[in-house]
Formats: sequence, structure tokens, C-alpha cells
Amino acid sequence: MPLAVFDLPWWGYVLVTLAMTHLTIIGVTLFLHRAQAHRAVDLHPAVSHVLRLWLWLSTGMDTKQWVAVHRKHHAKVEGPEDPHSPIVHGIRKVLLEGAELYRVEARRAETLERYGHGTPDDWLERNVYSRHSGKGFLLMLLIDVVLFGPIGLTIWAVQMAWIPLFAAGVINGVGHYKGYRNFETADTSSNIVPIGILIGGEELHNNHHAFASSARFSSRWWELDIGWLYIRVLQAVGLARVKKLPPQMVILPYKAEPDHETVSAVIANRFHVMAEYATTVVQQVVAEELSRADASRKRLLRSARQLIVRDESLLTADAREHLEHVLAGSQTLETVYRYKQELRRIWQERSASHERLLQSLQQWCKEAEETGIRSLQEFARTLPTYALARA
Repeated sequence: MPLAVFDLPWWGYVLVTLAMTHLTIIGVTLFLHRAQAHRAVDLHPAVSHVLRLWLWLSTGMDTKQWVAVHRKHHAKVEGPEDPHSPIVHGIRKVLLEGAELYRVEARRAETLERYGHGTPDDWLERNVYSRHSGKGFLLMLLIDVVLFGPIGLTIWAVQMAWIPLFAAGVINGVGHYKGYRNFETADTSSNIVPIGILIGGEELHNNHHAFASSARFSSRWWELDIGWLYIRVLQAVGLARVKKLPPQMVILPYKAEPDHETVSAVIANRFHVMAEYATTVVQQVVAEELSRADASRKRLLRSARQLIVRDESLLTADAREHLEHVLAGSQTLETVYRYKQELRRIWQERSASHERLLQSLQQWCKEAEETGIRSLQEFARTLPTYALARA
């Protein structure tokens, strides 16, 4: 009598394990994250239920708890109340004990009440998934052993470790500690790698924090978000509907002065605008400074290049002191940095009227053109041409 339904070669078990863990990751990123937490995509009820059932079997996670903890992370990012920030708790704690940090926060009634609204509340959720969350992964253990025999214990163990390691540890830890940044958000979120396959596209964490409500996490043409690929496939067969994507800018070259359309485009695309400023103004001025600097000045400029574009709130006291020393040695660089700060302050005036914001942007463009700094002048002439693409 066979000990299992399937008798596979060793590589077959590896593939099965990878397929199972990948399905779990897809359940997290498509159902829990993009559909439930951020309402960026509507999934067909059949797709939602398959993913919800699989997550119950492979993780035992409660939808409302996961959504509430994640929404609180965005609301309180890297502050004392952030449930799993490596800035607060330390990278070692989040990497090794991220799942425990999640469980602690998930037990807080006030977190669930404030951030867990809108999640499934049907009969299955109340009587099976939430009520018996711990029994799902025990059923998964039985299924693995029946299907694969004793090796099923190993497959199950890998399944159980996958989300605590990669979601609770790598995304929440490394994603706020190490990587590259397309957008200078007011937090330390980073893109771990540009190819988002292993964690379903969640590797593109900085992109997500810049446009949290977007169903697509990739931003550059060379970035791959496999979660977005699955959404597009589901959309093509009528099983998903994309609700939110990052706002798209267009250039209207006939505009010479900022108008209300410019204000809307600049505020909605502020991270893109600042990324463009960093590339076309800051990098150009730094390159010019480097071309005429001596060896010691070159070292200072290279070491401060990222500090110039970084959000000021993220700079340590030592970093601020270093930046001030570098800026003091160049009037041009100090001017470019000051105009960056002033441009950022325009969209931080959340209580200002649209008319006031327009006046501030018009004044910024006028004064930037008067600086005599070519790259800054060119940027100021381009800014008025921005507009939001119409759907």
C-alpha cells in the first residue's frame, strides 16, 4: 500500500513546495494587500474565496487582522506606533521576530476597530476562518502528508515558515532598511530588488509607499511586478477590475505659465516631480561642481549626493551637519537645495486653497528662472507644462 498519493523525484517535491509557497504569496499580495487593505483592485468572488481559503490553510491568518495591522503601518509609518518598523524595533528584531510583532498588534482591539473596516464578514469568515484560524494549517499538514507521505512534513514546515520569513521579516524589515529608492518618500521604504517574483512584487516596497493605493507596484520599465502580471491576466478573463493606479502626467508644451491644471498634476505626481528634480537639476549641478572641485571637495560632494535629495526628516544629526558643510562650500548647490525644499513645502500646505497653491507655484517658477542656474531654469520652464492625463 503506497504511503502517499504522489511519488515524486526530489526535484518534483521542490517544485511542489515552490508552487505552494508562491500561491501563498499571491494570496497575500493580491487578496490581502492590494484588494483588501488598499482597495486597489476588485477580485471576482470566486478568486477571492480561493485565495482566502488557501491563506487559511497555509497561514491561518485572519483577514481583518492582517488588513488592520498593515493599514496602521502606513498611517503610523516609522513612528512609535508603527507595528513593525525596523527604525523603531531594530532590523534584527523585525527580521527574526516580525511574525511575533504582527501577532502582538493583531490582538489590539483598538487597532482592529480603527483600521480593520470593510473586510469580509460572511458566515465562513465568522464561523470558520476567524473562529478556527489555528485549524487551517493543521488541515494543511494532513493534506501534505496524505499527498506526499513523510516528506509532506518538510513541505508543510517550509510553507509555515514562508510568510513569517519573507512577508513579516524581509518585506517589513529589509524593505525599510536596504535597497534602492525611486521616490524620496518621508520614510525609509526601499525597493529590495527590481525583479519582484519571489515575494509577488512586494519587493518594490518604495514604489508601493509612494503610491500606496496603486494596484501596480512597478514604476520603471525595467522593474517586474509579477503580482501585477497576475492581475492583468485575471482582468483579461473578467476575474478582476483595476480600481486605482498612479496618476499619469502629460506634457502640454503650449503652456508657459502654471495654472490650476499644473497644480493638480504637480501635487498628484509630487514624487515623480521630485525624482525629476533630483535627476535634471541636482545631479546636473553636482556633476558641474565635481568637474571643477579638488580631491577633498570631490569626496565631500560624492558622499553628500544622496543627502541633497533625501527627505530632511530622514537625516540624522550627523548627516545634517555634513550636508550643511557641503552646501556652505557652494552657493549654487545651496540654492538648488533651498528651491527643492521650497517646492516640497508647496504641496505640504494641505490647508491652503487651490488659488493659494497656484500663486505659490507661480512665484516659485518665476524666482527659479531668475537664479541664473541653467538646469534649475529649464526645470522651472518645464513645470508649467505638466497636466494630468484624462481617463
